[in-house]
Amino acid sequence: MTRKELLETALKATTERGQEYGKPEDNFATIARLWRVYLDTPINAHDVAMMMILFKVARAKANPGHIDNLVDIAGYAACAAELGAGNE
Repeated sequence: MTRKELLETALKATTERGQEYGKPEDNFATIARLWRVYLDTPINAHDVAMMMILFKVARAKANPGHIDNLVDIAGYAACAAELGAGNE
């Protein structure tokens, strides 16, 4: 898979998931609230995106040939960029 194909696949995946789960900023904010209670520490939507990247890095390490992990990392990075720009 080329870089362009990976990024196009990530764009398609994030768009489709947005239709299923709502806007990433809303979904990540919900996850942040749940994690905040569970961990008893402040977490925001941007933190969720970054931690999901780390989650996918761990999966990619365990199975380097599974390209979906890299696609998901690109998608989470795009969400993190939007959230980090003050769009939370």
